[in-house]
Amino acid sequence: MAQAVKPIETIGVLTSGGDAPGMNAAIRAVTRKALKNGMKVMGIDKGYQGLLAKEIRELTAKEVSDSIQRGGTILKTARSEEFRTEAGRKKAAGILGELGIDAIVVIGGDGSYRGALGLSHEGIGVVGLPGTIDLDIACTEYTIGFDTAVNTAMEAIDKIRDTSSSHERCSRVEVMGRAAGYIALWCGIASGAEEILLPERYDYNEQEIINHIIETRKLGKTHFLLVNAEGIGHSVSMARRIEAATGMETRATILGYMQRGGSPTCKDRVYASIMGAYAADLLHKGIINRVVGYQKGEFTDFDIDEALAMQKTIPDYYVEVATALAR
Repeated sequence: MAQAVKPIETIGVLTSGGDAPGMNAAIRAVTRKALKNGMKVMGIDKGYQGLLAKEIRELTAKEVSDSIQRGGTILKTARSEEFRTEAGRKKAAGILGELGIDAIVVIGGDGSYRGALGLSHEGIGVVGLPGTIDLDIACTEYTIGFDTAVNTAMEAIDKIRDTSSSHERCSRVEVMGRAAGYIALWCGIASGAEEILLPERYDYNEQEIINHIIETRKLGKTHFLLVNAEGIGHSVSMARRIEAATGMETRATILGYMQRGGSPTCKDRVYASIMGAYAADLLHKGIINRVVGYQKGEFTDFDIDEALAMQKTIPDYYVEVATALAR
């Protein structure tokens, strides 16, 4: 494990990339645990963009109070093209040094971690927390915001299915997940979808889906639910083609950014709190350049280089179960 070259007295915390329910619980936990450990905490607004713009302020226990139940992120988030450059990262490291910030906690997804890795190469100690609704970080079985997002989507899909049943129609529901199908997979299984389309698995064989609808109608099924990740794309046009080919009224619903919002679930609040406290404790011990994760029922941490080199795939058995239960 990498150790800081000097005692860590002041840490920064930022949120980067897409917002996720539970980020505020993580910010609160990082702040309060670090303060109890005798460290000073600086909040960096608007992610790496705010870091480059020096939008940085001291955080107190009171300032992060009444935030654990709130969705979004009290530190805001933004993307920064300048930070993607080597010059931008050197500038950011210089700002952190100028302000006496010894290390930072980065809450975000894979892209945010890569930014943190870049800072570590500039001599800044970092700890990453997995804040993404996509569940696509390989070193952890849980990411902050996923539980809330899938519950939000599931509740919406249940309502859509009610009206789909009433009108005897096919409903195609698009959930978030550009390159990762975990939200679609979980929501599809939880909602009893007849088809689930995942970016990692879909072969774009529309005829197979059409045949499935026709076959199930012959067996007496009066409505049909198809859940797909946004990475599949073309939800509306595909719905039109399904209707034309099957004669079954078909509607597309794109749930969109509603899945990012809302008050986090109990699980997201508790897990984010433990991960945030864990990050603060790592830095208090002088341990840097780590990523906090959850594996086999335990909270743990990984070297950031190793974490980013890991690959994550959709479990075959999950797909097998989803297929078996739907047909």
